[in-house]
Amino acid sequence: MIAVPYYVSPEEYLDIERQSLVRHEYRCGLVYAIAGGSDNHDRLTFNFLKLIDNHFGDPAQCRFYSGNVKVNYQDEFYYYPDAFVTCDPRDRDDRYVKRYPELIAEVLSSSTQTFDLGKKFDDYRQLESLEEYVLIAQESQSVECHRRTSTNIWETIAYKAGELVILKSINLKFPISELYRGLDAQD
Repeated sequence: MIAVPYYVSPEEYLDIERQSLVRHEYRCGLVYAIAGGSDNHDRLTFNFLKLIDNHFGDPAQCRFYSGNVKVNYQDEFYYYPDAFVTCDPRDRDDRYVKRYPELIAEVLSSSTQTFDLGKKFDDYRQLESLEEYVLIAQESQSVECHRRTSTNIWETIAYKAGELVILKSINLKFPISELYRGLDAQD
């Protein structure tokens, strides 16, 4: 991730983003260009969203989004999660920015894994609405689910090949093999 090397206000960032052909994320005054993902990254995101879509049916109170809609917390950050779900009616007011997600998922890559597991997770935890943060590996059938408990403690549940993934925030269960369906073998 390469940052613009000077402070940018949230308002300037949103103005830049409206005019840019390249997507950028914003964190604490710095703007970062987002690199494109691999075919497996794209397939994992698609499969995840398809599982959610099939689960919700039509019409659904909750909405789900891919990496084209921003999640925001105050003036701290604007991120483009690979996938997220919001059931809060306040998130229907702005078509480009959502502020009350219940579930956020990121597909891990070697260039983003450290950030996704560290500072980005720290940032997401500030969202009072967030119940689950899901990290999906590309190299193996492995899903890490960070779940907020009723006492506001985050617990981690790891799922691997052959297991059933449980997303409590949206009451969804699926075999992990469904998430990894159609992926190309790694080199």
